[in-house]
Amino acid sequence: MNKPLSPTFSQVFQQNKLTFGLIAPFKGYDKHLPDELTAIADTAKLAENLGFSALWVRDVPFYDPNFGDVGQGLDPMVTLAFLSAKTDKIALGTAGLIAPLRSPIHIAKSAVSVDKLSNGRFLLGLSSGDRPVEYPAFGADFAERAEAFRESVELIKTLTEQHFPKFNGKHYGNLTGNLDLLPKPDYPLPIVAIGRARQELEWLANVPDAWIWHGVNPDDTANIIKTLADLRQKDTPTAFGYAQFVEVTDNPNEPARLFNNNYLRGGAKGLAEFWAQEQEKGLSHLALNLKPTNRPADEVLQELAEYVLTKF
Repeated sequence: MNKPLSPTFSQVFQQNKLTFGLIAPFKGYDKHLPDELTAIADTAKLAENLGFSALWVRDVPFYDPNFGDVGQGLDPMVTLAFLSAKTDKIALGTAGLIAPLRSPIHIAKSAVSVDKLSNGRFLLGLSSGDRPVEYPAFGADFAERAEAFRESVELIKTLTEQHFPKFNGKHYGNLTGNLDLLPKPDYPLPIVAIGRARQELEWLANVPDAWIWHGVNPDDTANIIKTLADLRQKDTPTAFGYAQFVEVTDNPNEPARLFNNNYLRGGAKGLAEFWAQEQEKGLSHLALNLKPTNRPADEVLQELAEYVLTKF
């Protein structure tokens, strides 16, 4: 029998309930790098106190002018270790570590470390990377990233769930059963696929515990969730969520309008109405990127808590 998922995962990804997380730096900004990098802790604590379910940090090793920003600007695992000491109960996740550009052994070690230091609040989000220019810098093969991603996930699960494991890999090293990775997590590390990662839907329905996509057409939400259910062969369903750029306007009653399936603009009440429809379709989690919102972060989070979080 499979071990149960962690309580933190079960709080963030629930059936018939939509939860909300924030993507770092948890506020709006119009530069490549957000100002006052350590202020991320104050915003994180406020988000926790207001009832947001998760904080997500991105893995952006380089500044690429074609993409324009570097997320929170800080290393994701260092950032989460910092935030774990500044918060008490909110989930801490990566959205996501670029698996083909990192050693799975190092990912496993740092993931378990953050999970232990945060008392089991870590969610391991993994991506294949969407910036081709980074691959040559790491000496990695962009064309093989899909296969490398799958192997990385398999090796991470092997290292964190088995004692003195054996593993034969193509893209990474081999384990012969004479070494073990310690400590082990109290629960299996929650694996969240971030983006499509060039994987088939059957893999997404059966390997990760959750899948967070982006650019989702709301008309497709229910069908995606049904397809994952139809393809599922494991005991528990893969929870589905998506990430969205959000601009929260001054007028709470302004209706929500979606642009290019990725950029949502509206007042807090209008956003709540929009997201209520997504909850009815079975959506489990929304990771909000407030970068387009120019208003003060404290004001925006308070408004979202009052008009959105109280409705779900």
